[in-house]
Amino acid sequence: MSHTHLDVAGHPRPQLVRDPDWRDLSGPWGFAHDDADRGRAERWMDPDVTAPFTGVVTVPYPPESAASGVRDTGFHPVLWYRRTLDVTRPAAGRRLLLHFGAVDHRAEVWVDGRLVGRHEGGHTGFTCDITDALDGDGEHVLVVRAEDQPLDVTQPRGKQDWRRDPHVIWYHRTSGIWQPVWLEEVPERHITTLHWTPDVAHSRVRCRVVLSRWPAAPVRVSVRLTLNGRVLADERTLAEGRETTFDVAVPALRHAQELEDLLWSPEHPHLVDATVDVEDTDGTPVDRVSSYVGLRDIGWDDGLFLLNHRPYFLRMALQQGYWPGSHLAASADELRREAELAKELGLNGLRIHQKIEDPRFLYWADRLGLLLWEEMPSAYAFGTTTVERVVAEWTEAITRDLSHPSIVAWIPLNESWSVPHPALVPEQRHLMDALYHLTKALDPSRLAVSNDGWEISAGDLWGVHDYTQRADVLRERYGHEGLRRGEFKERWPGVRRLTLDGVRHTGQPVVLSEFGGATFEPAEGAEWFGYDTVATEKDFAERLASLVGAAVDAGLAGFCYTQFTDTEQEVNGLLTADREPKLPVSELRAILTRTRA
Repeated sequence: MSHTHLDVAGHPRPQLVRDPDWRDLSGPWGFAHDDADRGRAERWMDPDVTAPFTGVVTVPYPPESAASGVRDTGFHPVLWYRRTLDVTRPAAGRRLLLHFGAVDHRAEVWVDGRLVGRHEGGHTGFTCDITDALDGDGEHVLVVRAEDQPLDVTQPRGKQDWRRDPHVIWYHRTSGIWQPVWLEEVPERHITTLHWTPDVAHSRVRCRVVLSRWPAAPVRVSVRLTLNGRVLADERTLAEGRETTFDVAVPALRHAQELEDLLWSPEHPHLVDATVDVEDTDGTPVDRVSSYVGLRDIGWDDGLFLLNHRPYFLRMALQQGYWPGSHLAASADELRREAELAKELGLNGLRIHQKIEDPRFLYWADRLGLLLWEEMPSAYAFGTTTVERVVAEWTEAITRDLSHPSIVAWIPLNESWSVPHPALVPEQRHLMDALYHLTKALDPSRLAVSNDGWEISAGDLWGVHDYTQRADVLRERYGHEGLRRGEFKERWPGVRRLTLDGVRHTGQPVVLSEFGGATFEPAEGAEWFGYDTVATEKDFAERLASLVGAAVDAGLAGFCYTQFTDTEQEVNGLLTADREPKLPVSELRAILTRTRA
């Protein structure tokens, strides 16, 4: 029996779910700062060493946050975590896996003093097989060392500040464990990766399955797709190695007049339940997982963004994914509420900014119907180390998230933050181009742009950042017929060029991917950031309506208002940091859903 949508809600990996249930390791852990970095030399990972762990932290909240119980925002580059596990060693033919959703930035993991895993990259997860570290049943000691150097600007850090306190548009750090930690018992031969790529035009879904080990003999892989009890596909293939990719025919997609009952969109976010079975050729079960698929196609043509081969206007807001009490981390309920609020405001999408978002949020975007742009957190100094880190972590992010129907665009770079001089330094432009082509090599089914905002070197869409506060100026710049041909009235309304030398517009959709940003006049002496101020709610409503109206009336493929919520001193949100709307929801919805005049 496949899992229903309610079963996977809150699961830390909602598109690859097994029975029996997973075991959540959230809660209090022993904790220690290691500012002198002496923990390795003093063997803090050994099970009988307890003295350093005088503190307590609530996992998975970063120790800089109030939710963690620590709330220390100072510079502490090395963190140690410790807890006991009461586990039974798996039976023969079974393995026990320890999963980490995200640990910022570098992690080492020990069980009973034995190293079981390492990982670098603060925004993507990793898994440790701890089976061989368990000498028997009962209590075992789990220790994690996390290193997050606050001054290292070659580290992909996104909006996390390298200064002691938040300034301008950067904010408090999120170090250490900040997404769920969980245990899962699996068969010795099990599915580690499951990817879905729908192809509506050809009535099929491409399925990629990766196994934990190379099979001694070929195995059968079976896929069953159902929607509301209706079987859409039931196919089987033979896998001769660790990895197999095959097409699953979905005959129901051939009926052109009934597509709306099957296709995923923000208005009708149909999710197809999927079950994948692996068996030996004699029928002996090997592994079974439950998943889901959204049947939809993404594309572009003649300046338009296309969803399911039809023009679709993007109404988005910039989402920082930051909470005052927990920073980049959030509870399952908070992640669900974030998606619900976006829908209530009338938005059909969010641009996730400088963050690889928790898969639990991606599930709710899939389930409720939101179009997401996923963006790689930036480093701030270019060099070999930056290249290595960005390429590795961006690859992990795409391969983790490419089956989510909500994600429609990949953004590897923002505003040249990892590549500050791409017009002058050839190797920086090469990285921009390489990231675009890497993205398309990993996932050709979605749109991507080398650099969102300006200095575009390659892309399937052009994202433009323009913070003018005058609606008439927006109409002048983007409201002319030549826009779809890439004809801009100005090189760029600022100091940067919109595109680099040799880049031609060939019909890509142009999206105003950052604009607006007005805030209420702050109290005297308060630290704040915004792109302009307004005095009253009426002024805010008029400013928002005029700018959104101009974006809608212009020849754009969509807009992304800056921003969804206030974040620390960056107080230019549609909602406050506590997710309270700055205008009545009905008024915000009326403004954001305005149609072209």
